Amino acid sequence: MIVKYFAYIRDYTGAKEIEIDHFPTLNDLLLKLCERYGSKFRNKIFSNGNLSNEIIILVNGRNIVHLQGLDTCLSSDDEISIFPVVAGG
Repeated sequence: MIVKYFAYIRDYTGAKEIEIDHFPTLNDLLLKLCERYGSKFRNKIFSNGNLSNEIIILVNGRNIVHLQGLDTCLSSDDEISIFPVVAGG
């Protein structure tokens, strides 16, 4: 399983991408990543136990809002991309 990080999320992870063991759901994976990267990462990813409004996550190029959200099932060959929401004018 590959996890890719974009924009300032890389500041929290110190990496552009990692290969990680398989986790059954996206929520399981994100909890493990929070353990790995600490509270700054966790505070960007989660808000009150839900996915933060500041984050967009894609599984194999599909936004998880169009899948099963945090309950999205994962397989060992999936690619997960984590982006911050970008606003501008």
